[in-house]
Amino acid sequence: MTQALLRVQKIDVFYHDFHALWDVSIEVEEALVVSIIGANGAGKSTLLNTIAGVLRPSTGTIEFHGRKINGLMPYQAVTEGISMVPEGRRMFPRLTVLENLEVGCYIRKARKRKDEVLRRIYDLFPILEERKNQFSSTLSGGEQQMLAIGRALMCEPKLILFDEISLGLAPLVIKNIYQRVKQINSEGITALLVEQDIQRSLKAAHKVYIMQSGKIRLEGIPKELAQEDIRKAYFGL
Repeated sequence: MTQALLRVQKIDVFYHDFHALWDVSIEVEEALVVSIIGANGAGKSTLLNTIAGVLRPSTGTIEFHGRKINGLMPYQAVTEGISMVPEGRRMFPRLTVLENLEVGCYIRKARKRKDEVLRRIYDLFPILEERKNQFSSTLSGGEQQMLAIGRALMCEPKLILFDEISLGLAPLVIKNIYQRVKQINSEGITALLVEQDIQRSLKAAHKVYIMQSGKIRLEGIPKELAQEDIRKAYFGL
């Protein structure tokens, strides 16, 4: 029986006067992949940024391992075991691949195991070892996405938040990235995955939530959801 690793309960989030999230609740069970699906502007990235501590909910609670984390700063969320692969990858262009990876292990427990974890990441993404002394700005888009994932893994998280990891990538590269996500999950790391691509998200996830206009419109196990219900929830019909 899986347990809820992350529980978001009835949160509202504002950007100044703009009401971005409305009464949003989700549960992410341990060692599963959960997808948040929605069109551009649905509130998906806002939800991830709120979980990661970048934004603060005005109402509601966020619990991780049963502990309330609403007030944590992003670096404290990382210490708790939450890591994020941001939309757009956000590399440090004037740092090498290795230096970008090392940025991800700034917390004490990660520094102690840096070499061991680095070896695991190189096994997962061999191209990163080949390119380790290159500036990250010289990498292709797919290689930068691998680097962003590797950097998030350096702190040995319990939960990784993936924000639009297929954005701007070629289909074969996307397929490879998703295979690596599946491999990461098979090692016991829980994944919360944000995507616009409905079919890819349904295929990758054990559970999905569909957002539209800052609200959860539908949730369930992918194979149990009707395509018509998914379409209506996605487009707000």
